[in-house]
Amino acid sequence: MTWLITHGRVCTMEDPPRVLEDGAIAIDGDLIAMVGTTAEVRARYPDAEALDAGGQLVLPGSICAHTHFYGAFARGMPLHDEPPSNFPHILRRLWWRLDRALDEKAVRLSALVCLIDAIRHGTTTLIDHHASPSCIDGSLDILAEAVMEAGLRACLCYEVTDRNGPDGARAGIEENVRFLRQVREWRAAGDPRGAFLAASFGLHAAFTVGPETMERAVAEARALEVGFHIHVAEDAADEGHSLTVYGVRTVERLAREGVLGPQTLCAHCVHVDEAEIRLLARTGSKISHQPRSNMNNAVGVAPVEAMRRAGAIVGLGNDGFSNNMFAEMKAAYLVHKVHARDPRVMGAEEVIAMAYHGNACIASLFWPHPVGVLSPGAYADIILLDYCPYTPLTAENLAWHLIFGIDGSHVTTTVCGGRVLMKDRQLLTLDEERIAAEARAYAPVIWERFRAIAESERGL
Repeated sequence: MTWLITHGRVCTMEDPPRVLEDGAIAIDGDLIAMVGTTAEVRARYPDAEALDAGGQLVLPGSICAHTHFYGAFARGMPLHDEPPSNFPHILRRLWWRLDRALDEKAVRLSALVCLIDAIRHGTTTLIDHHASPSCIDGSLDILAEAVMEAGLRACLCYEVTDRNGPDGARAGIEENVRFLRQVREWRAAGDPRGAFLAASFGLHAAFTVGPETMERAVAEARALEVGFHIHVAEDAADEGHSLTVYGVRTVERLAREGVLGPQTLCAHCVHVDEAEIRLLARTGSKISHQPRSNMNNAVGVAPVEAMRRAGAIVGLGNDGFSNNMFAEMKAAYLVHKVHARDPRVMGAEEVIAMAYHGNACIASLFWPHPVGVLSPGAYADIILLDYCPYTPLTAENLAWHLIFGIDGSHVTTTVCGGRVLMKDRQLLTLDEERIAAEARAYAPVIWERFRAIAESERGL
């Protein structure tokens, strides 16, 4: 069935973008069939039902190139330890305790609350990096069920690591392999899940994956002809570990061991040097930038402009922060300026190039049709925003409106794959009040497990 979105200010986010006044979009199944003025689209589809945008801004749904659904229960949680003073402390005292505390119910609820947040803020495609060492087998199925319930689009993987022993590492590899094969079966069979779910091969980071585990993971990924999703040089400690243990920097080690390549997504890359940047670009490896997380963890500012000048594809993620990708764009715009002490760096156009064109390129690794753009043949992932500009909004200055005016709080309607997930700010697929209440009731269980893990590690 074909239906229309009419009478909107349609911003296509093509390269270069177009802004169509009184624009319209025709949606056929899960794909966009036509983009034009309302008169043009209505002339071709005179009998189609229409959602009248009423002059609202119409954008493609946002893409998040790197996130962690599993971290939701950290909000407001006591650490039961000294405040972390560096990134390794943050990992050991927060994230590596929290992920061990998760069970099946917590994995599901953590995903659902993040997916609600995504729908509300117009983020329709998310590339997740999961960890739950006490609940590995089938964990990606739990996430997949939550994603399908929400109606969003997500690429899933399990982060393989040696920090939980050889059994945990093997289980992580097997979970990636199993889910990758499952997604291929869905797509071969024409199962609807195959249109919304994708898979990659997760690795935590070079400093927590030893040679034997890395070798096995690479062998499995090559057999499946897939790439990896891995944290790279997020902190200087990653580079220091690689130099001490392997005698080379992190990116060089990953290249030598077969991790890098055009299907691999490298998160962060904060502490890469010029040679590593050239190697990332030469191998076609993709990079995701997470400015809010990097600021929060005080790990530094990634050399994004140098990576893009070298020809690397750089996108924008959130590392588990809120799924308001407009906030991430603003953070990216600002942090590079203060870091360089130069207001000329990281212009609005460069931020938008990451958030839309870079992210669309990354998403194309996982789905057969384009996302992040409003054009015929792309997935019908569309958001409406009640942003009323008080200066002219044109294709030439759209980037500046996105940075200085538009925010996820303006999103009124979210569509993914041609299905309306939120209309006039009312969620249609998920019961936010019920899910939030269930999560609040279960949070003390997770927090108590976290406390017990912390005390056990301190020998109390």
